[in-house]
Amino acid sequence: MTNALSVHYANALADAVFAPESRLPPEQAVQQLRKAVQLFDISPDLHRVLQSPAVSRHKKIALVGQLIKDEGLDHLIRNFLMVVVEHRRVKDLRHILEGFEEAIDIRLGLARVEITSAMDLTDEQKQAVEEALVEATGKRVRPLYRINRAILGGVIARFGSKEYDGSLLGRLEALRRQLSPVS
Repeated sequence: MTNALSVHYANALADAVFAPESRLPPEQAVQQLRKAVQLFDISPDLHRVLQSPAVSRHKKIALVGQLIKDEGLDHLIRNFLMVVVEHRRVKDLRHILEGFEEAIDIRLGLARVEITSAMDLTDEQKQAVEEALVEATGKRVRPLYRINRAILGGVIARFGSKEYDGSLLGRLEALRRQLSPVS
């Protein structure tokens, strides 16, 4: 769950990525921010240092600069990370990433759809599900795949407040409701 401040940071970065002078493609910006978040997640000690009031901002910025120096990150992402460190928001970086991914998808006209299946879907099955969702929603989709063995078979797709339940469990539940006596 993202908080309002994380969303603010995420939208500010999305604004910078979509600015006319930006040469960083949105998908590449998302990949680079993911990479940076992974670097920060490597060490709990790094998090403690970056959150410690005993360590000066200058030392924190120098440490982060050294950490990301050889990662090939665009200057926009590097500068953003420095702002996050300077404003002591490293603890929110994972939430900022989530908000940034969502902001980029919205600006690209992609609908985020959570697709739950009982087992891993093949590439062909994924393509068929995605095509059906494009037809059903009228939008391009960004699928987020999840596994839940409890649904037994089929898929459940959640798009905003809508749910398309094509699972075996959903069908059994519907049948149970039809066959149960009305109270």
